[in-house]
Amino acid sequence: MTEPDVLVEVTTSPDAAAVRDAAGIWARATARRDGTTSPTSVDATEAGVRRRLALEGAALLLARQDERMVGFALVAPRPETLELFHLAVDPSAWGHGLAAELLRAVDSRAGVVGRTTLELWVIDDNQRALGVYERAGWTRTDQTERDPTSGRIERRLVRRTPVPRV
Repeated sequence: MTEPDVLVEVTTSPDAAAVRDAAGIWARATARRDGTTSPTSVDATEAGVRRRLALEGAALLLARQDERMVGFALVAPRPETLELFHLAVDPSAWGHGLAAELLRAVDSRAGVVGRTTLELWVIDDNQRALGVYERAGWTRTDQTERDPTSGRIERRLVRRTPVPRV
């Protein structure tokens, strides 16, 4: 269940601190997911966040609790879809429904940019993430690819949203 004092905001031009906070969350969440003792360097994950934010129409959706960023989603419109590139919740906030709250914000963003289909790629053996996405109505496709950086297999998921109102 979502904590009552969580605010999700959308920013299309995030400040450097928000980008750095998002990169830190991504690094900590990835380390917890993979069972490593120390997170990847925030500098390395920040480069990945900035690369996706450079896409036209990209938006960073921030989940804040008590004025502290606890999660984020990074999306950008593609020709036919809205692609979700990153979704991460700080491990200290796992289990409180923040990912579901961020996914509702992704749905809203799809309406803003006029897309009814959402897509994402997720590591195929990341059962925690797959469960979150599937509970939110995302569907696995048969499309897979090997991530060139990690070498891990990723699977494409899609979700249809209601037709945006004009």
